[in-house]
Amino acid sequence: MADYYINIFLDDENFKKIESAGLADQVKEINGKKMIQVGLTEKEHKKICKGFPNITTDSSNACVLPKEAEKTLMDFIVNMKTLDVMKAAIMKLYSPLAGKEIRSKVH
Repeated sequence: MADYYINIFLDDENFKKIESAGLADQVKEINGKKMIQVGLTEKEHKKICKGFPNITTDSSNACVLPKEAEKTLMDFIVNMKTLDVMKAAIMKLYSPLAGKEIRSKVH
């Protein structure tokens, strides 16, 4: 079982993508909204929080990604036809050097 989760709420278009990927049995419903949950390890969660500092994790250890990152994660899910995508997706979602200035050693 995962330590943390990313919740992806599904509109009709994304629900159809999940169905076509054979993952309809993974869809949950909360407050009338369809969603899927992608499991994260603690280490992956730390990277996600570092990459997206405005993310908040709720009492059930779940968070929601910004729209662009969520779209990237959905693409991984649909292409790989599984919710177990974080090992592959984390490299695309988490860029430790994003926004950092390139430094070089001057001798």
